[in-house]
Amino acid sequence: MKKLRKTLKAVAAIIKNPWLLNRVLTDDSIWKDYLERSYQIKGGLPVVDINEVCNGLDVTLDYFAFLDGGSLPTDIALLKSLSKQIENCQYFEIGTWRGESVVNVAEHAAECYTLNLSKADLLSIGADERYADLHGFFSKSKANIIHLEGNSLNYDFKGLNKKFDLIFIDGDHHYDFVKNDTAKVFEHLVHENTVVVWHDYAYSPEKIRPEVMAGILDAVPADSRKYLYHVSNSMCAIFTKRALKTSILSVPIVPDKTFRVRVERKEL
Repeated sequence: MKKLRKTLKAVAAIIKNPWLLNRVLTDDSIWKDYLERSYQIKGGLPVVDINEVCNGLDVTLDYFAFLDGGSLPTDIALLKSLSKQIENCQYFEIGTWRGESVVNVAEHAAECYTLNLSKADLLSIGADERYADLHGFFSKSKANIIHLEGNSLNYDFKGLNKKFDLIFIDGDHHYDFVKNDTAKVFEHLVHENTVVVWHDYAYSPEKIRPEVMAGILDAVPADSRKYLYHVSNSMCAIFTKRALKTSILSVPIVPDKTFRVRVERKEL
């Protein structure tokens, strides 16, 4: 009876305040239960060492703002290192923001495409003009970066008529968007050896974001899920067909490596 009363009370609260439904639908416990029921997964994807993925991590990030909404240095270092490994790398990303990821990758990639909502679209969903104008701040002036405008939910990915070597999915991180973006990337943009990286698969290197993980798993073809991993020391998941050693995420993590970090102010 107590459970019934609680349920009725919760339903009444949602009817009175519909925005509460969003909190329910994005609650981590719901997505954890979903992953366990659907995929028998409790602790996240198998973990691969960032040093192995990068063939020894040794890159310099010439553009990094240390501001809200960005990535960890290791997230962008992962992308830059991967692009460095691929000759004549063709890069595609969803979610430009200030352009930090694409501008770093562009130092090694031959050609980069980045897709984001247009300024008009951003303003229409309530963003202020200053925020909208900051998109592509670092990347707009780079000759080998092509800025595409559109909503990934209805963007014509097939119309690009192009396959990419390295793809970074960093758009809206709610389930429907992650599933949509992932499905379209795998349908239209990948070739046999494409590497796909998802940002914010984790809240931190030690805490998985189950809603994003569910979107990835539900969209990646079943026979390709065995190539999905969590990259250590990052918030990224990766799809790669390389043979890699794996481990299970066990938190708190006992450090097995450290990184040398040099912070130098650079004038714009």
